[in-house]
Amino acid sequence: MNYTTDTSFLMILFILPSLFGFTLIGEGVSKIMNYDNRGWLGVSIGSVFVIVIILAYFIMSTKTIG
Repeated sequence: MNYTTDTSFLMILFILPSLFGFTLIGEGVSKIMNYDNRGWLGVSIGSVFVIVIILAYFIMSTKTIG
């Protein structure tokens, strides 16, 4: 079964966490725009989070489980 074709699976495991990662990035950029250096922490953590989700998608799409 290829899990990347199931829309509910995609929504729960990839789209919702990526929205959280983009929220972290956006909040970090907002802090940076207000001259708060702690914003870089949010941007970096959010970027790593989104990269991990993208890598997980490619790993799941190349392997068929079951």
